[in-house]
Amino acid sequence: MSNQARHGTRAKRRRALRVSTAAFGAFALAAGAVSLAAATASATANGAPNTPNIPNTRSAPKAAPPAVAPYLYNGWGDPPDPNEVMTATGVSWFTMAFVLDSGGCEPQWDGSRPLTGGVDERTVEAVRGAGGDIVPSFGGAGGDKLEIRCQDSTALAGAYQKVIDAYGLKAIDIDIEGDAYDDPAVQQKTIDALKQVKADNPGLITYVTFPSDQSGPDTGMIDRAAASELEVDGWTIMPFNFGGEGQNMAELTARATDGLKNAVKNAYGYSDEEAYAHSGLSSMNGITDVGETITTDDFRAIKDYAQEHHLARLSFWSVNRDRPCPGEYPNDDTCSGTEQEPWEFSKILAGFTG
Repeated sequence: MSNQARHGTRAKRRRALRVSTAAFGAFALAAGAVSLAAATASATANGAPNTPNIPNTRSAPKAAPPAVAPYLYNGWGDPPDPNEVMTATGVSWFTMAFVLDSGGCEPQWDGSRPLTGGVDERTVEAVRGAGGDIVPSFGGAGGDKLEIRCQDSTALAGAYQKVIDAYGLKAIDIDIEGDAYDDPAVQQKTIDALKQVKADNPGLITYVTFPSDQSGPDTGMIDRAAASELEVDGWTIMPFNFGGEGQNMAELTARATDGLKNAVKNAYGYSDEEAYAHSGLSSMNGITDVGETITTDDFRAIKDYAQEHHLARLSFWSVNRDRPCPGEYPNDDTCSGTEQEPWEFSKILAGFTG
């Protein structure tokens, strides 16, 4: 991987880059001890598969609900052992990034790793073996996006369905940003594809993730979705990389998410409570690509805000970064660049109960 790919702006770090190297080696994954008795109760209520009732160990934290699913990326950044993170934090779900087009509207991980039979499937199996589950994320800010490459909404829905079928999914995340989000036709194609996917997969949890300004997001896609009678479970903003350097990022996150709530409320005619329940946020832990700093204290405040309003989703980019740096930041995006204990950001958000 080039030095440009390792060090740089958000377009080089937080997204899907086409990886042309050979398939990654298998993780040394073992089914870790997590609080599965609690996980079964909360995850089953949210559509997750039943898991064995394995007794808790004294030190195992309570399992977080599926709404807490930090991003895990196998493309670079020294991907961590998810079982280690689960055991240490209580996180039981991960958002796995990114599914892209490998050519001809065919979905693959990063557009280059096979859906099944590779490191990504082994990650899924490890997470599920420990009682958790995954949410694949389609898109990101770079790479060949299915949302653009697929000819129409029917073809795009078919690409989504291939991934749903490959893993028997309970949830998906559409991370639409950059050139895809900026094109109203691509937005509408994605909305129509999601309508078809939801009709074909009753109960499938759907998240749509997109950028935001400090006052909230552009309302174009939310308005188009409402006009098209598409309801999603969680409209999710990314409240970072928006000029917050030197400011209180927890306060800015709350302000932006309030703006999201207002956009969802106005588009769908929801009450404030209903609008918050269809809104979510995906932060970035540590130093962002534009020099903002989001600390563990900020994450505690963000978690409390999410709990107060019962948000639909609480995530962040990324578990790969959720550890102290062994050297100078950015360290190939393997750490947060801030003072923390290993997996501390994940553990904080795992306290969210929905």
